[in-house]
Amino acid sequence: MLIEKIFEVAKDAGNIMVSAERPKIMEKAGHANFCTETDEKIQAFLIERLKEILPEASFLGEEDGQDVFQEKMENGYCFVLDPIDGTSNFIFEYRPSVVSIGLLKDGKPYMAVVYNPYDNMLFSAIAGQGTYMNGDKIMSSDSPLSDSLAVFGTAPYYTELREKSFELAKELLPKCVDLRRSGTAAWDMCCAALGRVSLYFELKIQLWDYAAAALIASEAGCRVTDIEGNPLSYKGPTSCLCVARGVKDEDIAFMKAYK
Repeated sequence: MLIEKIFEVAKDAGNIMVSAERPKIMEKAGHANFCTETDEKIQAFLIERLKEILPEASFLGEEDGQDVFQEKMENGYCFVLDPIDGTSNFIFEYRPSVVSIGLLKDGKPYMAVVYNPYDNMLFSAIAGQGTYMNGDKIMSSDSPLSDSLAVFGTAPYYTELREKSFELAKELLPKCVDLRRSGTAAWDMCCAALGRVSLYFELKIQLWDYAAAALIASEAGCRVTDIEGNPLSYKGPTSCLCVARGVKDEDIAFMKAYK
């Protein structure tokens, strides 16, 4: 099966990550927006291997220097890649970091694989077929938000969103058990799919951050939208709100009214 072949590619990419020596760091646009030699090496590896598996597919990767879904990607297959989601974690050896591979079909999420090589946790989903972790089917938590952890991202590359991000986090804190921040959006949504947390939000993430993880979370029963409750576009940057099955609309009403 196609997705099983993607599993092997993701695991091999993860091996590159964990075996890498301390990398040379290169800055991109935005505050604390880093790229390393290992990011570039893994992305090149992913494209080479995935082309062998699905030659007709196009590619959009984080290290391509573009962040907008191209018109040619609306038809057929498109792999959306984040070779290391959590590059700052990777640089400072602060776990986790993950390999994220999303496959869109005619511009819509079709297959998804996210691999955490440090804990050997492989998440996968096919549209309409549920979510799996290391081959076992998983579902998001049905616990209320008040009995759950929540996670958030600070949109660190977009300093204009800093104040609003922490305002929302401050309002969220008394509604849940406690807040966490991992530094990788893909991992956060996988944790929601697994039932470890019941809510994740961030005010701006890129397509490669969510192309795989949003499908993994939604196939596990999460509602994944933008911060105002609209469907994700899968065409470029967006805000993101991912909530598990037990989270009620009234718990997140303040999020949708954040502007």
